[in-house]
Amino acid sequence: MTADTFLQAGEFIDSDHPAVRAFALAHAHGAADRERAVSLYYAVRDGIRYDPFLNFMDVETYRASSVLARGVGFCVGKSALYAACARAIGIAARIGFADVRNHLTTPRLRERMGSDVFIYHGYAELRLDGRWVKATPVFNQELCRRFRVKPLEFDGRADSIFHPFDEDDRRHMEYVNNRGTFADVPAARIMRDFRAYYPGGYALGGETEKGAFG
Repeated sequence: MTADTFLQAGEFIDSDHPAVRAFALAHAHGAADRERAVSLYYAVRDGIRYDPFLNFMDVETYRASSVLARGVGFCVGKSALYAACARAIGIAARIGFADVRNHLTTPRLRERMGSDVFIYHGYAELRLDGRWVKATPVFNQELCRRFRVKPLEFDGRADSIFHPFDEDDRRHMEYVNNRGTFADVPAARIMRDFRAYYPGGYALGGETEKGAFG
């Protein structure tokens, strides 16, 4: 793939959507790409609410413009939106995936999932200052405050991935498998694997636990 691949609009990282472009232009502040990437990170992290109880069999859950319109998303949708915003202002971006074990998963969520491992945890990678940098604009600040988890900061230089421990030094997030990076969200593959990995119906969504932590 060429660098241009990560600047072009995709089916799910739909950076050419008018609403995505408008959001990106409204929240990208600063003269340098790094500054604009950082400001967009916080706009997506805190402006879009995180919810792990969405219907993951709904293809729109994975589309950047739909996440923006709904004002809510999970890790893949929010990361797709961030990547789309970056592309909309001329910053190469792609989406990456890893399987993670959340040691602080709520009992209700663990019961619904039948596991404490979330497959296809999504994050974004942006090309800044000549190298790819990871960014995870997923857990909004309000949610982190409620669960005493350190909000992920991003400075455009260092990778921003989930902390292994929370503010009380309890084990938090453990990365257990790297699934690589993609130019666009492989939604069909994710939905197929979710259906197989979470046979209890979690992937179909359901009642939302207010403040649920995925």
